[in-house]
Amino acid sequence: MSTFDYDIGIIGGGAAGLTITAGAAQLGARTLLIEKEPLLGGDCLHYGCVPSKTLIKSAHVYHQIKEAERYGLPTAAIGPVNFRSIAARIQEVISTIQVHDSVERFCRLGAQVGFGQAEFVDEHTVLLDGSRRSAKYWVIATGSEPAPPRVKCLTEIEMITNRDIFSLDELPGSMIVLGAGPIAMEMAQAFNRLGTQVSVIQRSAQILSKEDRDMADTVMAAMEEEGVRFFLGATVLAASQKGGRRRIEFSTGDGSRHQLEADQVLLAQGRTPNTRDLGLERIELAHDLRGVTVDRRLRTSHRHIFAAGDITGSYQFTHAAGYEGGIVVSNAIFRLPRKTNYTWLPWCTYTDPELASVGLNERRARALGIDYTVWSEEFAANDRALAEGATRGKLKLLLDEREKPIGVQIAGPRAGDLLGEWIAILGGGVKLSTLAGTVHPYPTLGEINKRVAGSYLSPKIFSSRVKKGLKLFFQLKGPVEDPCSRLSP
Repeated sequence: MSTFDYDIGIIGGGAAGLTITAGAAQLGARTLLIEKEPLLGGDCLHYGCVPSKTLIKSAHVYHQIKEAERYGLPTAAIGPVNFRSIAARIQEVISTIQVHDSVERFCRLGAQVGFGQAEFVDEHTVLLDGSRRSAKYWVIATGSEPAPPRVKCLTEIEMITNRDIFSLDELPGSMIVLGAGPIAMEMAQAFNRLGTQVSVIQRSAQILSKEDRDMADTVMAAMEEEGVRFFLGATVLAASQKGGRRRIEFSTGDGSRHQLEADQVLLAQGRTPNTRDLGLERIELAHDLRGVTVDRRLRTSHRHIFAAGDITGSYQFTHAAGYEGGIVVSNAIFRLPRKTNYTWLPWCTYTDPELASVGLNERRARALGIDYTVWSEEFAANDRALAEGATRGKLKLLLDEREKPIGVQIAGPRAGDLLGEWIAILGGGVKLSTLAGTVHPYPTLGEINKRVAGSYLSPKIFSSRVKKGLKLFFQLKGPVEDPCSRLSP
């Protein structure tokens, strides 16, 4: 019988790796966690979710101060942004959360933590700082990094990515954003609100290309009104740099050519998996440019090696990585054949308005050949949204041919929070009639959820058939002949 140093080894200290480490150690497994960066927490804590949402909040507050007149307030005098102060606040938030992701915490849970580059030398052993470490099970959770430029000429200029943008010495006067995914849109709006002149260059004909066009256009319209410029269907032709200024030449779908100059260029054209230097070729573990290949139990081509998080190339969200970490613990520690199910996996882009989604949207429903109907409600009809001056956007509910919910998309204020109710409804199989019958506090944005369910049920409840039945059984007199006439004294 083979003996190993550890029951389970995890490579990568991000959301997936930390979830697995904490679970395995607390269940009594001898656990090793290896992280190549000097701190635990992964991209999300240091260069992703946490710093971006902190920056977005600062930009939102600054924007609201400048918009004081919209709320009946006197015009506020406010000076220019000192980005170093914002960067310091970002680091303060990261440091506070870092305590939860510290080496000391995981040591107390019973896991051993090592730092450095781990490389497989065989299917059960990695080399770490010249020492061999073996484990019965291994988990690859090394995450992803910004994808390199898609056009060769872009390598001739200096660009920043999400790893650089939160620690800039000063606020750029101007910025070109390459790409229009969630990271690109969040940063484009935030920096524009802080005072940077922002231009977005996007290859496809819409921003947030995985979302429905009408919902993505809602976000783009809001950003355009705030001053962000968009160039869609664009092809980069040339790039150069002189005196600290970056210049990009490109053409758009109508054949016209454009030239932009800026202080900074943000490269945000997707992510690429961190598979380099892991020795995956040596152990013949299946992987490609999209990431490590896994089955629904997150097992790789070697059944004792798992992969979770961005490295699989599937759903690149922190909450998806945490969920997948739980799947790995079930399979590797409990030995239960638990499989992933992403049917009701939610996500949100934290622009203003936010764009949140769970289940299928129209784009994916059409691609799957599913017949569906759409029920929608506008935020302009929500009293709380009116009171807050945040009426842009809508909620869309998709029903299949059996009139069962298959997805919800929300473009509007605090869409990510509003989606929480739908996650419980869809994941728990709650009927729309139950939602329509609930009582929501007034006035709240959450009433839009109840209202769309009510809109769907109203034609059934107030149908001519129901009215005829009530008239027959309860002798109802029927509608007033002239309801708009004045009552006689």
